[in-house]
Amino acid sequence: MQPNLAGIKIAVLGGDAREIVLTSELSRLGAKLQVIGVPVTGLSNVKVCHTVSDVLQGVKAVILPVPGINKDGTIYSVFSDQPLELSEELLALLPDQTPVFVGFARARLVEIMRRCHLKLIEVLKKDDVAILNSIPSAEGAIQMAMEATDITIHGSNSFVLGFGRTGATLARLLQGMGAKVTVVTRQQAQLARIYAMGIDPLTYADLPVQIPQANIIFNKVPALVLSNYILSKASGGVVIIDLASSPGGTDFDAAKRLGIKALLAPGLPGKVAPKTAGQILAQVMPRLLIENLVEFK
Repeated sequence: MQPNLAGIKIAVLGGDAREIVLTSELSRLGAKLQVIGVPVTGLSNVKVCHTVSDVLQGVKAVILPVPGINKDGTIYSVFSDQPLELSEELLALLPDQTPVFVGFARARLVEIMRRCHLKLIEVLKKDDVAILNSIPSAEGAIQMAMEATDITIHGSNSFVLGFGRTGATLARLLQGMGAKVTVVTRQQAQLARIYAMGIDPLTYADLPVQIPQANIIFNKVPALVLSNYILSKASGGVVIIDLASSPGGTDFDAAKRLGIKALLAPGLPGKVAPKTAGQILAQVMPRLLIENLVEFK
């Protein structure tokens, strides 16, 4: 049973197709929405604003797009003709501990939230959201690999670096498609789990010896695991799909120098399956709003 958000005034700023789906669901649940940079029409309880100042007026919660703000301080917004700037001065006008939701927050946004005494909730750090989001991430990564290689996934030697939520989902999907899957991790418990799944476990210490076998490498580790040294051991025909947050875990300069095709692919859910990714947000956001709105405490 979905919570009743009747009359709760919420700001939705920017985003992509995911926020369109989310806005529609919040409207259905009775929330009074003030939006900017979200092309919605025909929805009840939705007011389209033309300035960031207007969209923040009198709201009880703020929903930022999954990628949050760009490096220049503007809001990520694929539908806006003009940049949307989320200034600290405007946020400081919100009441203390107003919940601000974002997929993931860069250091700049975290610091602004701290100085403005606002409550920052990083939605993609929630286990249920991250696990659900791993499905379009994994499918999108495999789609990119299929487009970038001249071989089938079936029968390929596919390496997955990292065995978190996305890594585990990706390994399972690759295995189901008939790939010979190797998962690289540091944790002994994960190595045992990988073996129990019928997948080849590998430590990073052994990666230089085994990496020449890889046809496709999927990386989810946000650290430089595919260094110049490691890449120099890889086959020249290998394809790398790096899913880690920017700048990724690959030495892309080294890859280019070595003639290795390496693609950085963060934020795949919103690109390859925006409707599903939006439905995931719409599934969890009402509960998170109820949990964090002051009037429901």
